[in-house]
Amino acid sequence: MSSRVKTLSPSTTLAITAKAKEMKESGIDVIGLGAGEPDYNTPDNILEAAYRSMIEGKTKYTPAGGLPALKDAIIHKLQKDQGLNYTRKEVMIGIGAKHVLYTLFQVMLDPGDEVIIPAPYWVSYPEQVKLAGGVPVHIEGSSAAQFKVTAEQIREAVTPRTKAIIINSPSNPTGMIYSREELVQIAEVCKEKDIWIVSDEIYEKLIYGEEQHISIAQLSDDAKQRTLIINGVSKSYSMTGWRIGYIAGNVEVVSAMTDLASHSTSNPTTTSQYATIEAYNGPQDTVETMRKDFESRLEQVYPQFVAIPGFKVLKPQGAFYLLPDVSEAAKNTGFANVDDFAAALLTKANVAVIPGSGFGSPDTIRLSYATSIDLLEEAIRRIRTFVEENWKA
Repeated sequence: MSSRVKTLSPSTTLAITAKAKEMKESGIDVIGLGAGEPDYNTPDNILEAAYRSMIEGKTKYTPAGGLPALKDAIIHKLQKDQGLNYTRKEVMIGIGAKHVLYTLFQVMLDPGDEVIIPAPYWVSYPEQVKLAGGVPVHIEGSSAAQFKVTAEQIREAVTPRTKAIIINSPSNPTGMIYSREELVQIAEVCKEKDIWIVSDEIYEKLIYGEEQHISIAQLSDDAKQRTLIINGVSKSYSMTGWRIGYIAGNVEVVSAMTDLASHSTSNPTTTSQYATIEAYNGPQDTVETMRKDFESRLEQVYPQFVAIPGFKVLKPQGAFYLLPDVSEAAKNTGFANVDDFAAALLTKANVAVIPGSGFGSPDTIRLSYATSIDLLEEAIRRIRTFVEENWKA
């Protein structure tokens, strides 16, 4: 085994999801609140476009960086939604946003280069940085600050080896959103310190209440020049399995990523690309239908999670996750740590959740409400019963 692979930690999310599926297949009634994917099928117009492309014989290789027509659809989307203008040379299509991020870090980082990663963070950020020879530098966004970091924290974390910072808004796992004012301050620090901004915007369409999604690239010419936008169709269009994501940003970075992809993947799946063209260019009503449904579920289940003894829960502003601090619940039900408490919820209460340790937040668990309200309420009932029956205080 190579030394770089030996440093990897397995994906907590995928491991818990696999364990839950294994238990289900053995006949155990497990409710999964772990997977980060909508419970809707891909919209019909997208399915039909994919089928039509296959019937028309569009099943061959495409350019390594993606179909020109798909790049055009993304360029139009970015102009319409964010007022940002890009050319085809500034856009690359990859096999999901995860693959795009992986490829980015491979072309961006040399051994020892540092990437600032606010915690809580998505589980794959630090692992991908390490695989590229980089060094993850974590700064904590406390619950008192809505799990967000400040410009001053970033300034203090920058060293001569700092190459970039990752901004994920709305956030996985917290669901929190950076305001325009917060992003302006962060952009100023990045300009002052001359570092890249990797802006993961995969949950941009899933926002609730009066909140708005602001891309940091919108804020100034300098912010746009140093921002690399990562996005895709997995969450907003319920296309997790289609594996299409993209990057928009600096021409040299995108060109290098395209060259690397030409030697590693040849091209993103052709059928999925045609499906994604329809996703961006076709009707958008299903996106809003899903968003409203997730918001409705949040409004219904949030008070119920707050009422569970030992649970401290901030109400998210976007995405479809809750990240409750359950350290008190774990302690008072006899567990040494939250990881053990989460394991017991799976084996004893038959509810799969993700321990927050994988997200750099060891006192928390991540719960996805991208499932039916009936299953959510049954999962809450099981968790509450488990906590109340085992409470030792």
